Amino acid sequence: MTLPFRRVALAGAGLVGGSFALALRRAFPTVPISGWDRAEVLARARERGAIDEGTERLASACADADLVYIALPVETAIRLIPEIAAVVSPDAIVTDAASTKTAVCAVADAAFLPPRLFLGGHPIAGRERGGIEHADAQLFRGAPYVLTKASPAKAASDAAEDRRDGRVERFLDVLAAIGARPVWLEADEHDRLFAYLSHLPQLAAVALAETVLDGAGEAAAPLAGPGLVDALRLAGSPYDVWAGICKTNPELRGALDRLIAALERLRARLGEAELGEDFERANRLYKILRRIE
Repeated sequence: MTLPFRRVALAGAGLVGGSFALALRRAFPTVPISGWDRAEVLARARERGAIDEGTERLASACADADLVYIALPVETAIRLIPEIAAVVSPDAIVTDAASTKTAVCAVADAAFLPPRLFLGGHPIAGRERGGIEHADAQLFRGAPYVLTKASPAKAASDAAEDRRDGRVERFLDVLAAIGARPVWLEADEHDRLFAYLSHLPQLAAVALAETVLDGAGEAAAPLAGPGLVDALRLAGSPYDVWAGICKTNPELRGALDRLIAALERLRARLGEAELGEDFERANRLYKILRRIE
């Protein structure tokens, strides 16, 4: 495929940013990629071939790029978006990979005045262990990739206009090249859905781990079967990634309220036939997720 962008800047060279760079390298081997992060992270990113050059000066990394990819914890991304907007070329497109979108897009709407363009993004791909060491060029292949420009204050017609921008079309070409499947959502709808689809499961795993530790203790851990290990997979995720997500998704408290109500209902139905209804609904969702007929 023809290279859609002249130069790419990576703000954050961890798991997601490094994986995006490696995927981009596979599809477009000659694309120049510069990176911004801590010196030790940049050194490892160069060793893995994710970037050509690295700098600890954000403005230097972004100024000459026509695609800036922000792969940082959500609160860090929010803090740095105005700084990036101040130095990026008017012809560039800036996109992020944060797991919440309302707060990010609100800041970006204020910082990226036309003709500068910000496109919110959230690749639905990841692993419990972060860092450039675990970056994978195949991470996005076959995965949904949410895109949004509209904050809650934006009309749907504005989002449609953004999609017609040629820079957006070129980024869509990049997503096609790395095997991702774009899905358009407004920012507030994204946060509502992913409060249930992603953020609630993480907190549920943390709550389950705490409950098991309090009730059975670490000494009993060797007796656990694979069911508990599978249920606690997300408990291995680092807090520094999730702290900002929990702070910036306004829908998460409501999702937790629903989970608490569901647990109370299960407790009330222990030993009752109605408990089977809950199992049936759970079995149905499991089959949908696993594509079981």
